[in-house]
Amino acid sequence: MSRHVLYLLLGSNIQRPLKQLAIARDLLQKHLGKIIKVSSIFKTAAWGAHDQPNFFNQVIKLQSTRKAITILRIVKNIEVLMGRASGPQWGPRIIDIDLLFYGQTKINSKELILPHPLLESRRFALVPLAEIAPNFRHPITQKSMLYLLNVCPDSLPVKKVKHA
Repeated sequence: MSRHVLYLLLGSNIQRPLKQLAIARDLLQKHLGKIIKVSSIFKTAAWGAHDQPNFFNQVIKLQSTRKAITILRIVKNIEVLMGRASGPQWGPRIIDIDLLFYGQTKINSKELILPHPLLESRRFALVPLAEIAPNFRHPITQKSMLYLLNVCPDSLPVKKVKHA
């Protein structure tokens, strides 16, 4: 079975967010594969809906033998297991896990779009991603994560709160 390198963005802004990120990391490693790198944890104002607590975000690099769609389904199950309820699109989250990249794979289906379609406009995702994979190239644009961060139009401040 071939191993795939994937990058996941974890975010939480309610119910002890740092603890929720740790639980999510443990569950992802248990169900998906070995975590090979983690970014620092960063705090930022909520993106899209500002009348809520700040978010804490972290990117993890993981190796898995699972297919991308299976990874998405496992991620969604982990979110539910951790208590994520459906609510407003950009509302408060006990946990939010986004699959950013699955190697250099490009997918455009009803259920999954890869690379993540909003990545380039989200500083809160690019800062931790550029920290652990500055030279990783976007499969479509072929731009590095560091380059994408430097040209990101998002002006929300992203503050490091806990080193990896």
